[in-house]
Amino acid sequence: MFSSLTARIATFGLLVMLALLALIWMLVDASMQTRDSFRWVTHSAQVIETMDDAFAALREAESGQRGFVLTRNASFADSVDSRIGDTRRAVGQVVTLTADNPAQNARAREIGTLVERRIAMLRGTIDLARRGDFDQARAVIASGGGRDLMAMVSLRIDSFLIEERALRTSRIEAADHRLAWVRKLALVGGPLLALLILSISLLFIWGIRRPAGLIRQAMTALGQGEREVRVTEPMGSREFEELADGYNAMADQLQTAIADQGRSERELKAAHTELMQNSDTLRERGEVIELLGGMAHRMQAARTDEELAQVIGVFVPRVLPGIPGGLYAHNNSRNLLIPIAGWGGYTPRADGFAPDQCWALRRGQSHFVAEPGGDIVCAHVDADAIYHCEPLLAGGEVIGTLYLQGVVGEEHRFRLTVMAENISSALVNHSLQRGLREQTIRDPLTGLFNRRYMEEALAIEIARSRRSGIPLSLVMCDVDHFKRFNDEFGHDAGDSVLQSVASEMRSRFRDGDIVCRYGGEEFTIIAPGTTAQALSARVELLRKSISEIVLKQGGRALGSTSMSFGIATWAEPMARDGSTLLQAADAALYRAKRGGRNRIILDTPVADDGETTLVPAPAQASVR
Repeated sequence: MFSSLTARIATFGLLVMLALLALIWMLVDASMQTRDSFRWVTHSAQVIETMDDAFAALREAESGQRGFVLTRNASFADSVDSRIGDTRRAVGQVVTLTADNPAQNARAREIGTLVERRIAMLRGTIDLARRGDFDQARAVIASGGGRDLMAMVSLRIDSFLIEERALRTSRIEAADHRLAWVRKLALVGGPLLALLILSISLLFIWGIRRPAGLIRQAMTALGQGEREVRVTEPMGSREFEELADGYNAMADQLQTAIADQGRSERELKAAHTELMQNSDTLRERGEVIELLGGMAHRMQAARTDEELAQVIGVFVPRVLPGIPGGLYAHNNSRNLLIPIAGWGGYTPRADGFAPDQCWALRRGQSHFVAEPGGDIVCAHVDADAIYHCEPLLAGGEVIGTLYLQGVVGEEHRFRLTVMAENISSALVNHSLQRGLREQTIRDPLTGLFNRRYMEEALAIEIARSRRSGIPLSLVMCDVDHFKRFNDEFGHDAGDSVLQSVASEMRSRFRDGDIVCRYGGEEFTIIAPGTTAQALSARVELLRKSISEIVLKQGGRALGSTSMSFGIATWAEPMARDGSTLLQAADAALYRAKRGGRNRIILDTPVADDGETTLVPAPAQASVR
């Protein structure tokens, strides 16, 4: 009977062992595949990180190049060499890591070629600067070739990283699938085997109670989570000894598989968390870029300083919430930073500050004090201030600075960088537009408004005077005996006389008055809000000051000069385009010339049979 039981036990034991081996093989195989999947996920993460390091090093090399060219500080050039080496090593490592993927490897090699071209440009500029040719170096930077090449590098790297991230995602999904298979094997296969063994034990309970009981106890403990339990007591037969050994081996393998599964699940969870964080970062950056795009479009469309300040005041608090500050830009002489806009309750300094008072402008890079005594404090802020100064760069040139009160955290650095670039571009564009407008409305010799601008402004002021009832007067004047200067001293001397007269006219009239060069030696002054009689006092001061000017040109004395003036006030019957007012003032000027020059004649409207005529002012209104 025992031998029969032994044979039957042996048969059943063989079946059980085959099932155990199949389960163990499937668990081990699934575990190995899962481990391989996570190794490939780690490989993709390493490729992505290395490519990011390469691009960051190339960016820092570019910044060092600009810093050296702008500041002539040799330490920036040293950092360029170091970061170029880091860039090459990182790109080379990416090429090596992607050897298993021909498509990615080809992209990596293409990126390497573009990077080498950019490095050659950086080294060329650095070499120029090291030889002392900083002007040529700045010209190379300002040409924009490096920026375009960096844009190509950035696009290629973005394409490479998109492909690598997609590959990493597919590998994570494969690992998830294999983990699910391992769990099914553990949850289904283990209980089935336990039931099979339990059935055999019940069938032969009377002959194998003790050894079967021991094995059953061990398996029960294993099922309850005690994975360290093993069958160590003697079984009394070779068959049960083998069964016990098989159980122990199974328990060891199962414990290893479960441990591998737990480790794999933790790694998968960490990878999933990282992926979600990266996704949140990308989404936030996309929202910021969209917001900055709207800000950039409005800044480019701004036509006046007030409009530009309004756009900045509305959008900057949305890009950097809770951080007050102000924008300062260079004046035309580049000897002062003047306020452009303020936000968040901060009021910029009305008088501005000198460029050398800001460490960010000196260094050409960010300067901040995160805690009292943490760094050198700029002279344009309080000694105990916590602040951040960000220089605004355009074409390798510093054009202004962003002053921010408080600490700009790491989460806002990307926003600040992109916003600074957009504001820099807008300031340059705004300056160019203003310069082009000035060229179209200014006389190049005297700097006064030209005749075209005078005619447009006169029509506008007449319309404003008609609506408000405020008086509007016009002065026509010219230089007496101007032809003498050209005939005796040459046209350069005549130009010098016109410039001296124009300078005196600008200094004698308020901001609301419009001083223009009408043509040749003739000038006009549009004076809103005043009558001819009231204006004559200021014109008299101008007449006297011009007659007292000692004219010189190139160290040569030209003598003195004088001017004649005609003043008229606009009245309702006159033409709305200003032509009648110009004729009236010109007629008064003609009478001043005919009356002996160097004097003022007023024309005032007088009613006669329902018509308005212009007559000379009384004799006492003439100034001789």
